[in-house]
Amino acid sequence: MNQTNTTIPVITIDGPSGVGKGTLSHALANHFGWHLLDSGAIYRVLALSALDHHLSLDDENRLAQLALNLSLTFDTHDDEAKVLLDGLDVSQDIRREEVGGTASKIAALAKVRTALLQRQRDFRQLPGLIADGRDMGTVVFSDAPVKIFLDASAKSRAERRMNQLRSKQICATFDEILQEITARDVRDRNRTVAPLKPAEDALIIDTTSLSISDVFEQSINYINNRHIM
Repeated sequence: MNQTNTTIPVITIDGPSGVGKGTLSHALANHFGWHLLDSGAIYRVLALSALDHHLSLDDENRLAQLALNLSLTFDTHDDEAKVLLDGLDVSQDIRREEVGGTASKIAALAKVRTALLQRQRDFRQLPGLIADGRDMGTVVFSDAPVKIFLDASAKSRAERRMNQLRSKQICATFDEILQEITARDVRDRNRTVAPLKPAEDALIIDTTSLSISDVFEQSINYINNRHIM
């Protein structure tokens, strides 16, 4: 399927890292019984593969070729969505800070984004799609009938990330995480290709002081009022 098939509904969830996009998207996919696209995971899987292959982040052509050959699927049956590369669960590997930073850098490359664009649109299948990312509503599925943009302060996002890493017994300091999140925000918001920003017709939710239940309730109410199903 591609973007021109507007009969298949899409709900886009965009925003910077650490705002709860993944949790909300997984919850919505399970609630509606729809497919899930975690576009950030696609870039992270590409970053992981590039690091494993020792590719230079300046080699745009080789990175784009690698992007075209990724065997990637998502499994939403468990409490947390699993990312499978060649059938292997790489969900934890792609959450490493090094991988996230690399993903942000290669996501700014035009040839890489072009290589992955149609692959992302191919996830648009019946009965519907929840698309999680940074440019889902502005570029990949600009015709989506429902667009949501989550945001939060860098400090609160760093705190969430630190707690998440600690729960997995991964050592990291708050200052390191905050610095990485801030640097990633600058790259994502100021890149020349598909910069991070809300779509003009998106609902913007600041999650800084909200629980995931609050965000989910606001989102469901908004989606229901749009009458897309």
